[in-house]
Amino acid sequence: MALTKAEKARLKRVGLSRLNTPKRTPNHKTKKAVVAVRVGGKIKIIRFGAQGMGHNYSPEARRSFKARHAKNIAKGRSSAAWWANKVFWAGKGGSKKRPPRSQKRTFGIRRKTTRRRRRSRG
Repeated sequence: MALTKAEKARLKRVGLSRLNTPKRTPNHKTKKAVVAVRVGGKIKIIRFGAQGMGHNYSPEARRSFKARHAKNIAKGRSSAAWWANKVFWAGKGGSKKRPPRSQKRTFGIRRKTTRRRRRSRG
């Protein structure tokens, strides 16, 4: 089904040129990427991926994401979770952005910490 002029204009407004092709949105306030899909004859714009969060930085994080969003991933191309799973959590070949500082400890990336010992004054 070919795109109408109105549909092309809508895609252009969000910075897309084709359907089913995700595009990164570094200047968007809250979301990392956008994609347009056709659902039931209409075009749906889907924004996905939290801008401040890391993704695919460890096997444990990947398993947790897939388990946490399994129901939404199963909904198919019309869900943001499906696109996030495909683009950001794809496996070893996926994107490797580091986790935010608040999560580095919980998902296995160890940071060096230097603790000062208190000297006993005796």
